[in-house]
Amino acid sequence: MAQVEATTERIIAADAETVFDTLADYSGARAKLLPEHFSEYEVREGGDGEGTLVHWKLQATSKRVRDCLLEVTEPTDGQLVEKDRNSSMVTTWTVTPAGEGKSRAVVTSVWSGAGGVGGFFERAFAPKGLARIYDAILANLAAETEK
Repeated sequence: MAQVEATTERIIAADAETVFDTLADYSGARAKLLPEHFSEYEVREGGDGEGTLVHWKLQATSKRVRDCLLEVTEPTDGQLVEKDRNSSMVTTWTVTPAGEGKSRAVVTSVWSGAGGVGGFFERAFAPKGLARIYDAILANLAAETEK
């Protein structure tokens, strides 16, 4: 099984603290950032960054739905890590300053891909599809914070 990775980033015209706080607000702002690919969103524990346990279903394609139960940690300042209890997927959100009044938001997901022919197609297509979903979240994050 090969590791599969999807990464995307965006410069947002808002300070890094505001952007990070919005991302970490699972009980409020985060649900508003999610595009139509997400359903059954529910905060089960916590709700603000470290210690949050959040559930959602992610419909990556018309036939593929992932049931995600994510444990959230904050290993360093400006970083949220979401580890899925139901798979090998780990998603890291990193927000850093990018000049006066701007920030860079980067999201990366890694997981153990399937083997064989199915794994080939997963490695070829899944990162691009997931990056499009993350682009939508980052666009919503920019719209929410650039006020």
